Amino acid sequence: MARTQLVDRDTQRTMLVVNHIRALIEDGTLLPGDKVPPEREFARMLNISRASLRTGIGYLAAMGVMKVRHGVGAFVADGPPEFGKASLSLMSALHGFQSWQMFEARIVIESQLAGLAAERGNDEHHAAMAEEVAEMFGSLNAPAEYLVHDVLFHRIVSQASGNPILTAVIDTITSALYENRLQTVEYSTDMRESAEMHREIYRAIRARNAQEARKLMREHLELARNAQQLEQHDEQGSEKALSARKIAVTAPVLRAF
Repeated sequence: MARTQLVDRDTQRTMLVVNHIRALIEDGTLLPGDKVPPEREFARMLNISRASLRTGIGYLAAMGVMKVRHGVGAFVADGPPEFGKASLSLMSALHGFQSWQMFEARIVIESQLAGLAAERGNDEHHAAMAEEVAEMFGSLNAPAEYLVHDVLFHRIVSQASGNPILTAVIDTITSALYENRLQTVEYSTDMRESAEMHREIYRAIRARNAQEARKLMREHLELARNAQQLEQHDEQGSEKALSARKIAVTAPVLRAF
């Protein structure tokens, strides 16, 4: 089966989870702080694998709708979920936004957010950042899981800035980029370096070194932008190689006729 077909099927399963939980939230069945059914039971209810369920829950966690407590379960996050926000992906399709433009916006905004987080972040923010950094190092062999913790780390930094307007703006941009990155992250070759950079950003924020936090965040995002471009190139190369193999297999048959 072509990789694009596998990706489409995985995306459909992810969105099955997302849409099911969305419906439960919208009709009031699930409220902020409520726990979703246990993983085995929930997967059976939706007739999907537990791996697919975890991917869907991870997507919702990255969007800020769910919170996952390891060994405890997944809960609806406190505060308004982000389902109602206009999708930057849709705006991108309508207005021709490019991923490099969204990354440029991230670099400008998030470097400043890191500085504000160093000035305003509290012990709770620091503890949450440390936890996500530890989870990144613990998921170096699981790219999709790593990506969730990457996104959550940046979300905590933005929250620690104390500016909910900038936080909402960057969350929207990050959400749009997350959907694209999810399709290419398996080609990532720099996750350990990325995890180490996140650790350095956390240390600068915890040390209340705003200038260093801004500098490190800028450097990290510039490297992340370059890495994603390489991942997209590798994905395209993989698709071309797959097509070439198909041609090589079918060519003798075509010549026979």
